[in-house]
Amino acid sequence: MTTTLHWVPAAEFARVREGISDPYDGSRAVSALSRINTLYMIMRAGSGHLGSSFSAADIVTHLHVHEMRRPFEDDGDVYFSSKGHDAPGLYAALIGLGALDENLVHGLRRIDGLPGHPDVHTPHMPFNTGSLGMGISKAKGLILADRLHGRDRRIYVLTGDGELQEGQNWEALAGAVRHGMRELTVVVDHNKIQSDTWVADVSDLGDLEAKFRSFGWGTLRCDGNDPLELEAVFRKRAESFPDGPAVIIADTVKGAGCETFAATTSLRDGEWMYRFHSGAPSAEDHRSAYAQLSATATELLDRHGLGPLRVEDVVPGPVPAVEVAAKRLPQVYGEALVELARRDVRVVALDADLVLDTGLIPFSEEFPDRFFEFGIAEQDMVSAAGGLAAGGQLPFVHSFSCFLHSRPNEQIYNNATEGRRVVYTGSLAGLLPAAPGHSHQAVRDISALGAVPDLLVLEPANAAGVRAAVEFCATAEESVYLRMVSAPVRSEVDALPAVPLRAGHGRVIREGGRTVAVGSGPVVLAQLLYAAELLTADGIELTVVELPWLNRVDPEWLAELASGADTLTVVENHYTQGGQADTLARALLELGLAATPRFHGIGLTEVPRCGTESEALAAHGLDAAALAAALRNDTR
Repeated sequence: MTTTLHWVPAAEFARVREGISDPYDGSRAVSALSRINTLYMIMRAGSGHLGSSFSAADIVTHLHVHEMRRPFEDDGDVYFSSKGHDAPGLYAALIGLGALDENLVHGLRRIDGLPGHPDVHTPHMPFNTGSLGMGISKAKGLILADRLHGRDRRIYVLTGDGELQEGQNWEALAGAVRHGMRELTVVVDHNKIQSDTWVADVSDLGDLEAKFRSFGWGTLRCDGNDPLELEAVFRKRAESFPDGPAVIIADTVKGAGCETFAATTSLRDGEWMYRFHSGAPSAEDHRSAYAQLSATATELLDRHGLGPLRVEDVVPGPVPAVEVAAKRLPQVYGEALVELARRDVRVVALDADLVLDTGLIPFSEEFPDRFFEFGIAEQDMVSAAGGLAAGGQLPFVHSFSCFLHSRPNEQIYNNATEGRRVVYTGSLAGLLPAAPGHSHQAVRDISALGAVPDLLVLEPANAAGVRAAVEFCATAEESVYLRMVSAPVRSEVDALPAVPLRAGHGRVIREGGRTVAVGSGPVVLAQLLYAAELLTADGIELTVVELPWLNRVDPEWLAELASGADTLTVVENHYTQGGQADTLARALLELGLAATPRFHGIGLTEVPRCGTESEALAAHGLDAAALAAALRNDTR
């Protein structure tokens, strides 16, 4: 059944703002229209953060319509979201207020459109966010710069309550008081839900007001979904705390505005997981949400004699079907980890607020006493893993790769220097999925972790490879960084049989000629197999090799591979510098072979682009057509 989507043109925002003189109803109307467009953008993109966008919508409206001075001018007040998950809602508001091109309403998470998380290349996005906990510090730096340049601006930062589990937030507070940063107002979107579940059940924040107050901050509280309370609390902020920074704890409802299904108030008894943190609603849920949002807007318009709500209708085109494996790798991994834990009582699992995305729900249910939820606090988690290892356990540590390899990098190195054996499993690794944007695309993890002593980097390509990798990790003498790609696995890669894993050894998955391409993981291998078919038409038979070890290669295996190659190309789903190609190139030079094949490395060399799978691969020269062209040139 085709789903018709609806969006509100900027002209309708202008008509509503001009026609509703009551400031509170005006705010309610703008928020309702913004929520309609947020729903449209996320449905059209197929993913996005609906709940966070809806909980913050009334705060965003109030700030931009009533509170900020010259918000879209260079010398005007500045607003940005530190958590970044509410980007679709912020985009929708800015489009409705005429600050962003209206056509961008169709471009969420598309190439040259609106990134999944805020990016400075989008107008009115002063910082890249989505990597949590940085916003207050960035605001402090901006205020220090403003003072040096004589600029008089107020800075408003929105944080999430789950985000406050990141330690950098608390590092930032004392300095703002020391410098008397009266320009700074932090608003906590206190919707009480983080990625998967209730903040209180993950890492309870306790008395937030007392905590901020203990650092010397002016502290206020309000209903963040009520325009009257928002107006009153910002007035009180100006009157009561004129000489220093202040925080407004805005109690909101995640999914506010859609009480029938998306709001946390609609959670069923015993339901612990919030279903609308990320991803797109079903067609049925979309119809329910639009009906409720349009009814809210219509009631406000009728109250002020403005007639019916004017929307544009869109019927999205069909999405091309691609044959993929039934299960994604994190799901297979979670099942394999449970199987291992049944046999090995040393196995424990640590998570950083991503139990769903890392495949850990089965483990947490079967082994609740061996599952430890640390929340959004990766440094704490990794150091605790070192303690568990010292106590005789085998810790498997989980987060998105983009956060797991970077936030606790020093802690990972520290564990290694102590000789503690830990398995680090990073999901969402590599360029894909590209829709969330570069804050979530882990493409520098190999250069960051590849040189850590006694740490193997292993990237399985399919379900059989994941199971073999988990078994390898159980008995490996070294620590392992298990690089887990979350993108769908194409059927031809999923069909590759399992083979015993030997560190530094690869295998040929497609026999060809003396043009040889090496890669790892489901994304690269699928594109190389497609490229091989394109090259066959040109009379070039490509040999495709899987080498799942990204920072280790066996010299004898490599020498044998090189002896059968005229050209050897390494294709990488990450930055080239410090990556797999560098490892192989050095090993080839050190072998001192009489004849060395022409060597070429292909991978990312710039900040990854946000878009669909095909858009991102093409933009970075990693799709089959681009790889075939590069390999064809190598043979000339």
